[in-house]
Amino acid sequence: MDTLAQHFWSGCNEGELRFQRCTDCDHVQFFPRDHCFHCNSDRVDWQVSKGIGTIYSVTRVERAPTDEFRALAPYSIALVDLDDGIRLMAHADPTLKIRDKARVTFFPHNNRSLPRFEPL
Repeated sequence: MDTLAQHFWSGCNEGELRFQRCTDCDHVQFFPRDHCFHCNSDRVDWQVSKGIGTIYSVTRVERAPTDEFRALAPYSIALVDLDDGIRLMAHADPTLKIRDKARVTFFPHNNRSLPRFEPL
């Protein structure tokens, strides 16, 4: 796992959803990169999300894509537009629907914590 991904996953293990903000142009971004996707500056800092957002899309996964997730199936995955300005794909409570407000929680799975959105 590269160091950028490690910083994100360490945050999840600590109960924090982390994303990046450019100190030059203030652009926010997720997934992590070593530079700003907007202005190409290498001055990006890690921020902690408030973890609140709106469900953009949601689907139910019946057949897990890997053995690692087979024990969780069936499960819901959502694209969430966070109030911080980023869009994130994560596990989701199966009752969530498009336009619902949600908050991030975390659950343990295979020696790490995964983000999961719950109704607000």
